[in-house]
Amino acid sequence: MSDQDGKKPLGLSGGARAGTVKQSFARGRTNNVVVETKRKRVSVPKPGAQSAAAVNAQGGKQASTTDAEMDRRLKALQAAKAREAEDTERRAREEQERDEERKRRREEIEAKEREEKEREELLKQKAEDDKRRQEEAREARNRPAADAVTPETAPTADKPDRTRNLGPDARPARNDAPRKREDDSGKPKGGGERRGGKLTVNQALRGGEGGRQRSLASMRRKQERQRRGGPSTPQEKVMRTVQLPETIVVSELANRMSERVAAVVKSLMQSGLMVTQNEVLDADTAELIIEEFGHKVQRVSEADVEQVIDTIEDKDEDLVERAPVITIMGHVDHGKTSLLDAIRKTKVVSGEAGGITQHIGAYQVDVNGKTLSFLDTPGHAAFTSMRARGAQVTDIVVLVVAADDQVMPQTVEAINHAKAAKVPMIIAINKMDRPGADPQKVRTDLLQHEVIVEAMSGEVQDVEVSAVTGEGLDKLLEAIALQAEILELKANPNRAAEAAVIEAQLDVGRGPVATVLVQNGTLRRGDIFVVGEQWGKVRALIDDQGQRVEEAGPSVPVEVLGLSGTPGAGDVLNVVETEAQAREISEYRQQAAKDKRAAAGAATTLDQMMAKVKEDQNVSELPILVKADVQGSAEAILQAMEKIGNDEVRVRVLHSGVGAITESDITLAEASGAPVIGFNVRANAPARAAANQKGVEIRYYSVIYDMVDDIRDAASGLLSAEIKETFIGYAEIREVFKVTGVGNVAGCLVTEGVAQRNAGVRLLRDDVVIHEGTLKTLKRFKDEVKEVQSGQECGMAFERYEDIRKGDVIEIFTRQEVERTLEAD
Repeated sequence: MSDQDGKKPLGLSGGARAGTVKQSFARGRTNNVVVETKRKRVSVPKPGAQSAAAVNAQGGKQASTTDAEMDRRLKALQAAKAREAEDTERRAREEQERDEERKRRREEIEAKEREEKEREELLKQKAEDDKRRQEEAREARNRPAADAVTPETAPTADKPDRTRNLGPDARPARNDAPRKREDDSGKPKGGGERRGGKLTVNQALRGGEGGRQRSLASMRRKQERQRRGGPSTPQEKVMRTVQLPETIVVSELANRMSERVAAVVKSLMQSGLMVTQNEVLDADTAELIIEEFGHKVQRVSEADVEQVIDTIEDKDEDLVERAPVITIMGHVDHGKTSLLDAIRKTKVVSGEAGGITQHIGAYQVDVNGKTLSFLDTPGHAAFTSMRARGAQVTDIVVLVVAADDQVMPQTVEAINHAKAAKVPMIIAINKMDRPGADPQKVRTDLLQHEVIVEAMSGEVQDVEVSAVTGEGLDKLLEAIALQAEILELKANPNRAAEAAVIEAQLDVGRGPVATVLVQNGTLRRGDIFVVGEQWGKVRALIDDQGQRVEEAGPSVPVEVLGLSGTPGAGDVLNVVETEAQAREISEYRQQAAKDKRAAAGAATTLDQMMAKVKEDQNVSELPILVKADVQGSAEAILQAMEKIGNDEVRVRVLHSGVGAITESDITLAEASGAPVIGFNVRANAPARAAANQKGVEIRYYSVIYDMVDDIRDAASGLLSAEIKETFIGYAEIREVFKVTGVGNVAGCLVTEGVAQRNAGVRLLRDDVVIHEGTLKTLKRFKDEVKEVQSGQECGMAFERYEDIRKGDVIEIFTRQEVERTLEAD
């Protein structure tokens, strides 16, 4: 039977057109496939013909087709044929382009393979030549010295060795060169492209055995990149100036050089340093690496990060007039805040616990079209540093002294702060409405502290005022305005802001909040700043009325939100350009502060360390934890705690912070057995539960007087009781008797006072104390008695002591324990 079994081959019937399609595969392989395509049947309507639907629509009558309709149909048919011809031509053109592309790629691959084969042959030939030269060198060494050089073989000036400088291709082939083993097909056995044996590390590094070859996929990728981006030209290396600090991390060094981290690590390993990208290098090692990569080195110190803070000298034409900053200072309860209330027409005192100011308040007041910035400082002794900060940031100090009182210690302290800051003073003699007011006595007392008012031919202005009745307030404001005009206060608002932190606190809802007084420039919302060891971005500015503002100019007090942490009161706020600069300065300051604390806490010598340990053994400590509402209060409490104690007892603050009492504070207090002191703050719910469970005492205070008194009383309980001796009599030994079972007994005469059996005694010999103890027995004749009066004789025996002689004197005294207390400063 035939293969078709009498049947026709499978194909399209009628109207089919035969053709071929060329398929392409990998490595240049192709295949031709025979296909048949069926022509599309195009029906051309006959003239005069009409569809059945049209006939029915016309009532069964046949209508003839118009010439215009026939023309449109013929044009549509011609257009369809034209499109089909264009498609056929386009497909043929694309197929031809694909064939040319495949041919070009195949030729490139074949050319690359030929180059690789030629390179392999050259490397193999070079290896054979090296091997042959080594064999010749060995034969020359083994040959006798006489035969080593012959006239025929020696190169001379007439017959130079012309093959010395030729390449491996120009050197004549030797007949005795080892020939490759060939199989029956004449090709080298094992294939010309395979490498015999295992590849060793040395061969790979030296390029022996033909060296490593790039894969075909790698070459294709390279060619594809060249086609997309044109010919690859090596870019010229950019030489940079690298700023090198004292220490630097390897990854940061690579980043500053714009080099790959792996390349830097490799260079360090070649230098003998086995490091990773997170290792820290010293400046000398990093400098060698930078020079090795061809860059320049610029040594910088870590302190240079502070140089980004602008210290620009303002020009006179840029300065504009600013509002004066006035600080109200004076002794506690002399009426500072009440006087400011009368000026502001508000009630700030009612908001302070105990009626005393415990924070620095910053306010602005408009007087006759002029703005005045006021700072109200506490007057209690614990707030010394807060008063000092108030004097440092102010232009004018208003010293409030009560007319019915005298110049008190805090008044003197305020005077000293103002003099140290070289700030002019205005004396406000307050409480003139009191019956016992004597302003002249106040002026006279101020003379003792070198403060001479105008009423006594001095230069310091003094005004008699009353915060209750409002008497003299207008005169006080006029004196402030006059002093401000004399000072000619100016600032440049068109520069980066610089401000002083008046107060800082940790708010539960708003986070760290700092009250600052802008001294120069303008602080705007969105500014990036660094303040002390903290940094941040101004999220919001709130004025003294509680309103949000977009900016704050010179002499304007505002609250700043957006800090990374709570800064210290008195820190300086500086605006910088970028967050990276602010973060870098903050990290540097934190590290410097940590190093300073570590250096201060470390003993310099072993003797000092041992002395400190011995000293601590003799001192009793009262540990406490302190949490306050604002930074200034915490600082004042710390200073007050340092003053409590003496050589035997002291108060040790384990931890102080700003904000509510947390569970971690309770844990620390439990570990150290310390109470937790909360000043105007409270413990949160987890902290209260932990305190109840662990038995930790939490004490809340809102007035610093009460807190200091309680801590002083608690510290007094650690004092050892004082032993008070009371002399009661003398006795003289007249005879010494030996009594069996008792020992030596002194026959004495009480010469002064009285002798008691339970009293303490000292034995004096030539007015030198040779023994101190107690009496074992006291007898009058043969009877035991409790005491013997002066002028009577008695017998005495000492407890565990018998070295008594005639003529010794016995001093008799009693001991009494007296509780001690710490005196207030």
